[in-house]
Formats: sequence, C-alpha cells, structure tokens
Amino acid sequence: MGVAAPQFVALDAADVVYGRADQVSPAIRRVIAENPSKFTYLGTGTYLIGTGDSVVVVDPGPELDAHRDALAAAVAGQRVAAILITHCHSDHSPLAAWLRAETGAPTIGFGSHPRPSADAAEVFGDLEDLGTDADGEPIKIEETVDHDFVPDVVAADGEVVVDADGITITAVHTPGHTSNHMCYAFAQEHALFTGDHVMGWSTTVVSPPDGDMVSYMDSLHKVAGRNDSVLWPTHGPPRHDGSEYVQALYQHRLERERQILDMVRRGPQTIKDVVAELYAAVPTELHKAAAMSVYSHLAKSVTDGVVAVVDGGTPRLSSTYAAI
Repeated sequence: MGVAAPQFVALDAADVVYGRADQVSPAIRRVIAENPSKFTYLGTGTYLIGTGDSVVVVDPGPELDAHRDALAAAVAGQRVAAILITHCHSDHSPLAAWLRAETGAPTIGFGSHPRPSADAAEVFGDLEDLGTDADGEPIKIEETVDHDFVPDVVAADGEVVVDADGITITAVHTPGHTSNHMCYAFAQEHALFTGDHVMGWSTTVVSPPDGDMVSYMDSLHKVAGRNDSVLWPTHGPPRHDGSEYVQALYQHRLERERQILDMVRRGPQTIKDVVAELYAAVPTELHKAAAMSVYSHLAKSVTDGVVAVVDGGTPRLSSTYAAI
C-alpha cells in the first residue's frame, strides 16, 4: 500500500498584494516580491521580525526595484538589527547587499554557495538532453545562484544569532536543498523560518551537485523532531502542523525511493526510463526537475549499497542503474 501524499496548502492569490507588509503574526510581517514562477510559487516572502525599534529581516529576496522599495518603506523608522539568509538562490539573497549598505546591519548565514566542482560538467553535462520547453528552450531546474553572497557572520548549527530587543533567533542547519541551507528558530513565537527546506505548497527541489538527497532526508528528520508551533516558508503559506507535515514529506520521499528501487529491481534502468513511467502524469516541462530528483534518489541508493552503476564509476544522469 502506498503512502498518502503530503497535504499541500495554497495561498489565496486574491489575498496577495505585492509590496504590502502584511502582519501575519503578533511579531512577524511578510512582504511578497512579484517574482512568481514554478519555483517561487506566488513570489518570495521576505519576513520582518520585531514589534519595537528593532527588526530582523529574513531573506531580503531578489533584485527587483519594487521589492527593494517595499522593504525600505516597511523598515522605515526601525533599526535593522540583522539580515538572515536561508541560502543563496537568487530569489532569496541578492537584496541583502543593498540592505546591508543602507542599514549597516550584518548579514548572517551558513556560508556562500559552493561553486561546482571540476567533475560536475562530466556528471551533469548531458542535462540538456532531458528536455526543452514548448519554445524549444532549455528548461530550468532551479533558481539561479547568488555566488556573490558572503555572510558577515558565519552561523553554526544551534548558535543563537540574534538575542536583543525581545528577539531571540537560533540557527538550524538544514542541508539538502543546498549544502548551505539554514533555517532560523524564533523563540518568542516558537516559529521556524524554513526557507526552501520545507514549503507548504509543494515538495522541495533537491538538485545535485550541491543538492543532496541523503542530507535532505536527514534534515527533514531533524525538523520533524522539533517542537515548533508554526513553520514559515519563504514561499507559500505557514504550516501549523509542522511535525506531522514534515513527517509526511519524509515518508513521501521514502515512497518515491521505493518506487524507483522497484523499477530498478525489474531490470537495469536509465533515469529517462524512470521519469517516463513515474512522472507520466506530470507535465513534460517538469520532467527535467523530476530527472534530477530521480538522480538524487539513485545516487543515495548507490551510497546505501542497494543500487550500482552498470558500467561502474560515478553515478551520472546518463548512467544505467541496476539493483545489487
């Protein structure tokens, strides 16, 4: 019997006013950037934490003039105490440089996004063979990366990164979506800002070479074991059923891994074979992202010792896989 799919929740598009600072909890406001896409949902949600003279900003967002102006208006009259970055995709971190220059507030994060290793081109060089969009253009599998971001303060897992003016925030390292992904726990409201690690409206893209399924599964397990009252993703609505929902995401990933292993046990399989069968009902423009997810699961299965690359060597997108 299959595992029930996670129950996703949508934002009401009619309630989304781009650039408006909405009070979403007693101490949290959210400003949504007008950058909707298949990766960002209705847009990047920048969070402003604090009710007094100081405010902490989580994920300033993309370099959009309208979003920059909206943030400037939202923090006017307050001291920006810190700028927290969950990770360095270009819909999350680029405006941090402007906000730091304007306010003098330090940027805080796990670190910069690693640049691809020398062998990444060999492993992923055939990605373009996995499909194009309706216009014949290569399909993006994730947001572009802000390689310029370097945090002023490098935060460690479990470190209190803000503790002033009634705001206490602790860093929670959650690698998987990216290796430098960080969530932030806001003690006063028992809330966790989850970036792209957990999104209420969909599953998360885990895209190698920096994304890693083993790390992602471990991080899901870590968050599911916390006692947060609410999860605030950068994209989409909050989740007030955090532990149960994250457990469902974890089980969903295990079920997908089981389905892939079942195919491989029937006989050697390529990633294209797996995607064609398991994602037959999914629009073809999403098949490239699906292929990267399947690759992540197969690479994990190779690490786990239950799957092998038929021709040996490093798992590649073009490899054929067989059960051990």
